[in-house]
Amino acid sequence: MSRESTRVNSTHVLSRAKRFSYFRASPKGGEDGISDYDQLVGDYTNPILQPWAADVVKKFGEMSRAGITYGNPSNQCWPEPPPFIYKQALVLIIQQPDTITMVYSGNMDVRRVRMNQPHKDTPALYGDSVGHYEGDMLVIDTIGIRTDRKYAMIDLFGTPYTKALHLVERYRVRTYDDVKDAIERNKKENWLFAGDVFSGHRGKFLQLELTVEDEGVITTPWTSTLTYVPGPATWPEVVCAENPHQYYYDGGDTDVPRADKPDF
Repeated sequence: MSRESTRVNSTHVLSRAKRFSYFRASPKGGEDGISDYDQLVGDYTNPILQPWAADVVKKFGEMSRAGITYGNPSNQCWPEPPPFIYKQALVLIIQQPDTITMVYSGNMDVRRVRMNQPHKDTPALYGDSVGHYEGDMLVIDTIGIRTDRKYAMIDLFGTPYTKALHLVERYRVRTYDDVKDAIERNKKENWLFAGDVFSGHRGKFLQLELTVEDEGVITTPWTSTLTYVPGPATWPEVVCAENPHQYYYDGGDTDVPRADKPDF
């Protein structure tokens, strides 16, 4: 994915491995740092959290430990803006001269990145993303993610965000030697629901270095690394709201987005 190659139309399907996350899930079996997807408890004692945000994370963690599955954008079929969207394992990247389109699995969320353009001062569900290249590195800057919506959180632990949320994504092509430490850590710390599709790959990887700022929630920026490998040849079509019943939660229906009146 050189800079030159992105000047023509191209498409990439990628699978994701996460090396590091700001919050860890509740330890499983007494092993610190091992994620347990069935008990999502954020680190509300982290010193960079503002007190009010720590209280929000603690409340969600208490609900989770009590066996209550609280609503989030994923399980309620709501749009998933970044950084929450990174929970989705697949991303389809469509590169065009002036726009990069990212389609994520799970609920067909779509992000559009305008290349070499200034930001718009208009909040949106996925924010306003603009991109440019620094050598062979794609840099995407996102602001303006709407806060006046249901399930406004940046992760599965319920961490809130404010209008000051600012994301910088840096994508670059990497080799196995560049990412092997991230892959090993991923195997040790994260739930590999699709198995280990990373260790045996010796082709090119795409690695994302993410920086998150939000002076209303955290006292200092935090960073995360996500590593992608080429994904399946076919793209799965999944529409969350087509089946809103929560079979493995409370037996009710999800709070899918609804319109009070038709658009036409």
